[in-house]
Amino acid sequence: MNDTPGWASPGSAPSGGEEPDPSGTPQPSDQGGANQPEQPSKWSKEQPPPGQWSAPGTQGPGQTPPPAPPRPGWGGQHPGGQGGGPVGWGGPGYGGPGGPVGWGGNWGGQPSAAKPGVIPLRPLGVGEILDGAVSTMRTYWRTVLGISLTVAVITQIAVILLQGFVLDNSTDTAALNDPSATVGELSRALGDTMLSSGLVLLITLLGTIVATALLTSVTSRAVLGKPVTTNEAWRDARPQLPKLFGLTLLLPLIAIVILGFGALPGLLVVAAGSHDSGAALAVLGALAAGVVALWLMIRFSLASPALMLEKQGILKSMSRSAKLVRGSWWRVFGIQLLATIIANILASIIVIPFAVIAAALSGDGFTGFLDSSGGDLGWTFLIVSGIGSVIGSMITFPITAGVTVLLYIDQRIRREALDLDLARAAGVQGYGTGVSGTTPGS
Repeated sequence: MNDTPGWASPGSAPSGGEEPDPSGTPQPSDQGGANQPEQPSKWSKEQPPPGQWSAPGTQGPGQTPPPAPPRPGWGGQHPGGQGGGPVGWGGPGYGGPGGPVGWGGNWGGQPSAAKPGVIPLRPLGVGEILDGAVSTMRTYWRTVLGISLTVAVITQIAVILLQGFVLDNSTDTAALNDPSATVGELSRALGDTMLSSGLVLLITLLGTIVATALLTSVTSRAVLGKPVTTNEAWRDARPQLPKLFGLTLLLPLIAIVILGFGALPGLLVVAAGSHDSGAALAVLGALAAGVVALWLMIRFSLASPALMLEKQGILKSMSRSAKLVRGSWWRVFGIQLLATIIANILASIIVIPFAVIAAALSGDGFTGFLDSSGGDLGWTFLIVSGIGSVIGSMITFPITAGVTVLLYIDQRIRREALDLDLARAAGVQGYGTGVSGTTPGS
């Protein structure tokens, strides 16, 4: 059985209401009567009725009709019986815990599910989650690409201005390429590099937060098949932006603190005078702490959509994410990793050619770009490479945000039967009542 509590619709009226006719015919013939010789002439000589319609392991003559309705017809005749138990689902992997239900009308195929929007309202596979993110971008491309393009342009303009006016004169990283540099020079160059990278990362993080908040609202509406404008997405997301900003800063801070605690014993040994053993201990401690930090980051990876869609606080959204990910850590990790790899590959395909063109158009050429220390990049390089970054971000923002939101929805469908609420919100008639033919878009 899948971890899908609440997914099976209650009751089994259809299967219970259709089977008494075939199963009821053999009952009077077994109990004796005037017409008893006529029935064996058709069935009993070759094969008894249970071999055609009844489930294996039949009981006595007087006990045959009660167990027959839940099993035959809708689910018992499926090849392989893939529902897992006496459930009339029939589709692979859909042995829901709700008992015999009337969803098994596909006779061996996947059960039909309502699909009012970009995903079917049932537990999703990896491909369906990725396809849902892409379908959201394709179906509502004006809103999605408009949000992504606006955020990416504003973010990249801020980064270019920061690199061109501030970091170009304040950073000195030449010592990092100088073998004869002193420890003080290396420390200063490393500090300048970390400062400049931190400022760029902060601006990028702010843009990512805004894009994630807006695209979360768009994706959640796309699941219901309801379009949303940029203004509507902004009105929905604006009250939660400060909390989302705090959550986005808190999670990396937790990871940094964990890494610091892991490396602390080695750093203390280094301070005591044992440089080699202390450095090795610090590296091992940091690696062990990195595993713990990764485990926590995946455990809290669904906190952002929980915060935005449930209007929760920071700590409550982290608790909700931990509850949803519990027992599915590897699955969530694998899907998030796959989405990140795909998004980065797409971004690299776009960004790298622009970086090559920018290096060719700059004064020092491509060789000068490879040998540059990062503080003397010209405006030509910054602008051309910035255009590539804008295009890359415009594509990667919807994919990463969409996959996270759909993962959150999928986990809630599996654990909390969210599909029933989504079907009602989308206006699907008869969903979850066991009435066949009321689930469009399967």
